[in-house]
Amino acid sequence: MTGTDALAERILRTYSAITVVGASAHHAKAAHYVPAHMRQYGWRIIPVNPHADVILGERVYRALRDVPEPVGLVNVFRPSVQTPDFARQAVAAGATALWLQLGIASAEARAIAEQAGLLYVEDRCLIIEQRRLGLTAPAPA
Repeated sequence: MTGTDALAERILRTYSAITVVGASAHHAKAAHYVPAHMRQYGWRIIPVNPHADVILGERVYRALRDVPEPVGLVNVFRPSVQTPDFARQAVAAGATALWLQLGIASAEARAIAEQAGLLYVEDRCLIIEQRRLGLTAPAPA
């Protein structure tokens, strides 16, 4: 098990809600079916997308700053080049973990997150990690 494996497990065992930046209403996109899968295993999904009103039956927020409750885990489905800005937004929103989906990585986003003390995972898929670990969502805090 690598350090990233242990960190991914820690995050999935800690957070019962996932704030999904770039969540999609399009069923064929990973930004839709990954959160849908996680929801099936008990995680609450809080979608963030400036172009939708409802995704997975949940109200969509235009930006992280608009989420009206404490933000813990932020999962990002946006291009790597955009992730430093989302890392800053996650820090500003009070997030404590930042997860960039499979194929998304950024040294700058990592530095921003780690400097702020956030747990950080990049280039990993929530579904793959959830299945590998055989986890369901923890009870809400």
